[in-house]
Amino acid sequence: MSDIRFKIANRMRELRKKYGYTQQYLAEISRVDYKHIQRLESKNPPSVRIDTLEKIAHAFNLPLSEFFKF
Repeated sequence: MSDIRFKIANRMRELRKKYGYTQQYLAEISRVDYKHIQRLESKNPPSVRIDTLEKIAHAFNLPLSEFFKF
């Protein structure tokens, strides 16, 4: 599996905790399905579409380029 998937999962979790968001709240404000948020943060994260990452980054008020600063 690609290392980038784990980096994305860790970054999402890190930002969520920093902002005090639950997975449910992140799903609501990003308009990404809650189950998908759960899968993206799991121990075996799936591939993720760039438009989904844009929604998630926007939920943190970050440009996508900032989201990828691992």
